[in-house]
Amino acid sequence: MESLAEIPPFVSWAWCAENQGRIVLADCRWYLDGSTGRDAYGRGHLPGAAFVDLDRWLSGPASQGAGRNPLPEPEVFARGMREAGIDDDDVVVAYDDAGGVIAARMVWMLRTTGHRAAVLDGGMAAYPGPLDTEAPQRRRGGFTATAWPRSSLASLAQTVSGDHPVVDARNRDRYDGRQDPVDPRPGHIPGAANVPCRGHLDASGTLLPEPDLRANFARAGISTGKGTVNNCGSGVTACHNLLVLEHIGMGRGRLFVGGWSQYGHVLDLPVATGQP
Repeated sequence: MESLAEIPPFVSWAWCAENQGRIVLADCRWYLDGSTGRDAYGRGHLPGAAFVDLDRWLSGPASQGAGRNPLPEPEVFARGMREAGIDDDDVVVAYDDAGGVIAARMVWMLRTTGHRAAVLDGGMAAYPGPLDTEAPQRRRGGFTATAWPRSSLASLAQTVSGDHPVVDARNRDRYDGRQDPVDPRPGHIPGAANVPCRGHLDASGTLLPEPDLRANFARAGISTGKGTVNNCGSGVTACHNLLVLEHIGMGRGRLFVGGWSQYGHVLDLPVATGQP
């Protein structure tokens, strides 16, 4: 059994099964359409997994100035981890039913504050079953609040400065401005490259091979993750792009957590549509 000292950003279910008893599973299902992850968790989840509510523990209060899912205060995040029974030194594997593009938010938050965490590659579909419907009885964890590293984040001013490549993780139709069901103005930040995070997954929701992942970024003109500013609608799925960049050895970028839900409300900022 391999050492758990270093955890890659993505792990397989086979890896989880091999390390059973040494990891904490976290169910991070969340839906943009208003459906609740907690209801989905109650209908069935991976055995032993704790539910972590993205709106309550992985986001702060929404506002036009901060976006739809700003980072929570560090103590709020720490409390959520404690409620899930997570300690500072635990190894956390988070999953969802969307191939990991939602669970990536929690994993990025943990990894960027120095904790060991990974996304379950393939999400729930990777688990052979059966599912549990009862929440596990876990003791309260001992998780310590840690300030969000400034080096991992980009402000709105830094994002629009033109000094850094900007990578937009949203689907092509929202990036192009053909539709946007949740934000005030359709389109994207001028100059931003579109690398849809869901384009990193095959039909089963599993990550594509590394050459294909590299090609996704190369087509958008991104040859390194270092120095990139990554955004999406509200700082959730952009975390998946950040983890994929790390996974394929292209380095760590920064997150513009406010994303389009913040940028789009600043009406004097320009909006681009279509392909650059």
